[in-house]
Amino acid sequence: MSAYSELTKSMTAEPSRWLITGVAGFIGSNLLETLLKLGQTVVGLDNFMTGYQKNLDMVRDIVGPEAWSRFTFIEGDIRDIDTCREACKGVQHVLHEAALGSVPRSIDDPLLSNSCNITGYLHMLVAARDAGVKSFVYAASSSTYGDSPELPKVEDKIGSPLSPYAVTKYVDELYADVFNRCYGFSSVGLRYFNVFGQRQDPYGAYAAVIPQWFASVIKQETVFVNGDGETSRDFCYIDNVVQANLLASFAQGDATNKIYNVAFGQRTTLNELFGLIKEEVARHKPEVMSAQCVHRDFRAGDVRHSLADISRAHNLLGYDPQFDVRQGLRLAGDWYAANL
Repeated sequence: MSAYSELTKSMTAEPSRWLITGVAGFIGSNLLETLLKLGQTVVGLDNFMTGYQKNLDMVRDIVGPEAWSRFTFIEGDIRDIDTCREACKGVQHVLHEAALGSVPRSIDDPLLSNSCNITGYLHMLVAARDAGVKSFVYAASSSTYGDSPELPKVEDKIGSPLSPYAVTKYVDELYADVFNRCYGFSSVGLRYFNVFGQRQDPYGAYAAVIPQWFASVIKQETVFVNGDGETSRDFCYIDNVVQANLLASFAQGDATNKIYNVAFGQRTTLNELFGLIKEEVARHKPEVMSAQCVHRDFRAGDVRHSLADISRAHNLLGYDPQFDVRQGLRLAGDWYAANL
């Protein structure tokens, strides 16, 4: 039996009280769905800056009334310390997903990114420390690798950040380390690599590439590719990310106070991705196979290639991602076809 299977069994046998910040967002709502299905009690915090009530409504409809009765929602902002303290009351495990994502957004408005991703994050660290929680897992980012050309990316070797967003996520890691040294407060940071899957928003100026392209191909609109299309990423399906979060929440000993790459360990170029997305949409709309993409300039702040070494998470947490990019796109494609 895998480490994750054993963990979910023990979690069901001994339920805990969890806090998910950013609960109405893409990753947060998927964590909520899994925890409620496992019989846990969950407090969720969100200010709907980038999250949606419809995501919570979908989870409610999926899990049913009994499970939903174990969820308490707080509409509030992590930039308010009192809200953070209220949310942490009686909580054993914190999953801190609330952040303002997107490299371009941070370039457009670095002050807003800083206030959410550094000030808000620090509020959550302080509130969780003072509440005496058992675990604190936070969303770090592969953007922290910056201009380092090394592939695959190994946690201890980073370059200089290429965007305000990357700066904010690196500062989060530094604060986590300092809180361990100064206060003995343990945490685990998960460097996400291009997460995708159900409930990821395809719309808006800062939408991620996979939902954006699914929406464009389904609606037979133009797909724009930044650069020559040979830029590559390690795309990670959402269920792999949920697994990593739960394993990290029960990390012990040497596995705590560390940063982990969370990815599949597989590199896909944008040109390959476009072909795969067309294939998935064509299962529902065969006519899209003739669609062509349009190339445009490279985007400021983007790294050229990204690929994760996930051996640390595998060895110390038992992380064993089950969905590669093609399997994940199959599931995501079905969801977008049914919901767009």
